[in-house]
Amino acid sequence: MDRQEANREVARLRQEIRHHDHLYYVRDEPRISDAAYDRLYHRLKDLEETFPELVTPDSPTQRVGGAPLDGFPAVDHAAPMLSLDSDQDEAALQRFDERLRKGLEGAAVAYTIEPKLDGASLEVVYRDGLLSGAATRGDGRRGEGITENARTIRSLPLRLQSDRRPIPPFLSLRGEVIMRIEEFDKLNERLVAAGRDPFANPRNVAAGALRQLDPRDTAAKPLDIYVYDILAVDWGDHAEQAPTRQWEVFERLRDWGLPVSSLSSRGETVEDILAYHADLDTRRDDLGFEIDGIVIKLDDLAARETLGTTSRHPRWAFAFKFPPRREITRLMQILPSVGRTGVVTPVAMLRPVELSGVTVSRATLHNREELARKDVREGDRVRIQRAGDVIPQVLEVIPEPDRERAAPWAMPERCPSCDTPLIDKGPFVLCPNSFECPAQLEGRLIHFASRDALDIEGLGEKSVRLFVAEKLVTNLPDIFDLEARPLMSLEGFGKKSATDLVAAIATASNAELHRFLYGLGIPEVGVTTARDLARHFGTFEALRQADDAALQEVAGVGPRVSEEIVAFFAEERYRAVLDALLDGRVTLVEPGPPEPQDEAGEPPLAGKKMVFTGGLGELSRRQAKELAEGLGAKVTGSVSKATDYVVAGEDPGSKYDKAVALDIEILDADGFLALLAEHGVTP
Repeated sequence: MDRQEANREVARLRQEIRHHDHLYYVRDEPRISDAAYDRLYHRLKDLEETFPELVTPDSPTQRVGGAPLDGFPAVDHAAPMLSLDSDQDEAALQRFDERLRKGLEGAAVAYTIEPKLDGASLEVVYRDGLLSGAATRGDGRRGEGITENARTIRSLPLRLQSDRRPIPPFLSLRGEVIMRIEEFDKLNERLVAAGRDPFANPRNVAAGALRQLDPRDTAAKPLDIYVYDILAVDWGDHAEQAPTRQWEVFERLRDWGLPVSSLSSRGETVEDILAYHADLDTRRDDLGFEIDGIVIKLDDLAARETLGTTSRHPRWAFAFKFPPRREITRLMQILPSVGRTGVVTPVAMLRPVELSGVTVSRATLHNREELARKDVREGDRVRIQRAGDVIPQVLEVIPEPDRERAAPWAMPERCPSCDTPLIDKGPFVLCPNSFECPAQLEGRLIHFASRDALDIEGLGEKSVRLFVAEKLVTNLPDIFDLEARPLMSLEGFGKKSATDLVAAIATASNAELHRFLYGLGIPEVGVTTARDLARHFGTFEALRQADDAALQEVAGVGPRVSEEIVAFFAEERYRAVLDALLDGRVTLVEPGPPEPQDEAGEPPLAGKKMVFTGGLGELSRRQAKELAEGLGAKVTGSVSKATDYVVAGEDPGSKYDKAVALDIEILDADGFLALLAEHGVTP
């Protein structure tokens, strides 16, 4: 066979294998035997080995390949992967429907309804129909690039195909990676037989498998994916064919060969939603994969733009959760547990029981008042549940009239971790030893090193607990004084790992202000609030000196949050830690003076929508986005009539053409810098 004949044969085999992959992995309708499929596959593989120049990235033989990776690159999502507002209360669903109808000012409302898959969220990107990228959700704006691992998911096509619909030049999709319960059970059976601990649930397996550095390890886990949304898209010359409703999006995804849930439905009223919810709840155990509720989305895509989003979730979607699963077991012992913030929580040690596929042996009792209200005692028979199907908690005591109960449990007077006298704060009991209490120190260090904080690679829970136990770290600032040589003698460390960790800590010591603030673990200060505080005050010292009134000028900071911030900076123990951190150990990268505002107190670009396309020279896309957002602009991934500015750099692509067609103001790189300078901002 010559090269030309081989090329034709390879093309035919690939087409046939893709067809059977789709039938088997997506539609669950196999048409040929495994042996027949294997013959096709091995024939293709033999031809590619004979003619290696014919191998392409989308070939079915390239599902797994390449050497293990050193790490995952950080990837900015094409559009934010927001979380969903959720509740299991019917009244909350009713309020969502009322708010949505009010926001649309009486316009007709139609919903799409779909199962809420309990897996790992993933962004997948196709360019000219070829799978070119995949990333974990991460913080919703940035995740880890795991393209090679995503390629091993057999239900995810490497190439999109359609005889009826044009395939966009650029397509970013959101989906959920799952493991089916049957495969999960088989995996755990193999682990137990080999003397290893079983996995807790399919979601953990899916999330862990996606983050394996060796794609072959990911391929060894039988993962599936369902795609359910378009994050961003460039329709090229076919913008007029863009879907206008979510239901059309489902149809388009299916037509391109992507796996879409067959359980999705439509409705117009709360009653429709409740009927779907009840039906799916009764079928839940027969689906073959885990779900924890349903997702309701406004069907009209243009109306979604009208409603917009909050910093955390879209206003046009809602997750209506299922009631938590429950089980009965024996409470063997109650132990006090010290958390990161010093709160001492009573924890129930249970006789292990299977609950929603997870073996539960511990459950929270919340606080002493909750413990007294439920009158839970050691030795009691109790009903437990997984709140939101995640956190085990003791729900109630099951009466046993003929059994003598133990005495009521009482909180200890001294901290079980550091022996410091405990103090009361409302219904809570706290250890005031903050950064020096070993239990709190472990939690604070883990938080300080986390991805949204200083993001110290290699400093995980196991290492933190080891350093605290060995007294190498007795206070938070000590982490920056670690040297490689003492670490080399510790279990799990060698010369390279110790050197790499010390280097990672040194890199993290140049910390952006908002990351540092979040990492301090100030009560009520999450990722968004930390970023808002950094932008508003500009410097750490300005924030540190701010009073209640000044703090409440920041959007989203109310009396409760400002009170916690003021109290944190006033606490002598915290001040000592901060002084030690900033005395040569940590260098803060500060955004500078507060952002300029207009006469109404709003950032000058508040309400403006901006799209970036093409290269911006030395200014990265992420930097440009943060600068624009700092002035109040909302940065989106696609151009529409609602877009105010398109910033077009080098090789801008079709977004530029669409902006011209829609008569949207276009700025080049210099024009964008001029816009920033006009409002007092210099990169």
